[in-house]
Amino acid sequence: MARSKSTVTIDGRLIGEAAAPYIVAELSGNHKGCLEHALALMEAAAACGVDAIKIQTYRADTITIDHDGPEFRIEGGLWKGRTLYDLYEEAHTPWEWHKALFEKAKSIGITLFSSPFDAAAIDLLEELGCPAYKIASYEMVDVNLIRRAAATGKPLIISTGLANFSEIEEALAAALEGKGGVALLYCISGYPTPPEEANLRTMVDMAERFDVPLGLSDHT
Repeated sequence: MARSKSTVTIDGRLIGEAAAPYIVAELSGNHKGCLEHALALMEAAAACGVDAIKIQTYRADTITIDHDGPEFRIEGGLWKGRTLYDLYEEAHTPWEWHKALFEKAKSIGITLFSSPFDAAAIDLLEELGCPAYKIASYEMVDVNLIRRAAATGKPLIISTGLANFSEIEEALAAALEGKGGVALLYCISGYPTPPEEANLRTMVDMAERFDVPLGLSDHT
């Protein structure tokens, strides 16, 4: 297996082949619409010894429209019958919470960063000193978003759940226009992903193809 010599540094922590694993806890919509619950989850994650916590920065009306047509309704899985707008409205992390979340991370000594879904989200996160940006699988073909995040000079972590290899190469090229470096996460965009579909050997192939730090975004 080829070994990547590339590294990235997030909030002073080196990430790469020679470093200890970098473990990120996903907060996302697990707050269930309650800021106090979100803050308690951050404390619990820090107590478990994770290196960082990730949130998502979007609003329902910035990534979809309030419509119940078949293209906007989920057909199966955990959210069968829900519209995209309704689901995102319930799951999003309100922008007015973000300052409190970043202050909490600083007070408990843990790194907090986010997945932005548009340029306005990046602008907000820059005001709050976000140390890195995670590009979600669904957004990795949004090359303009990747370029905007890379232009901040912060490191990027890109999930590859819906991408083919040419799309990964295009996303990497856009990310490397910045000076912060980039890491890739192998990912299966299933919620949850059946273990028999995980195919972790793909990580071996990715490590041979792409000379960047490689990790796993696990949905099993």
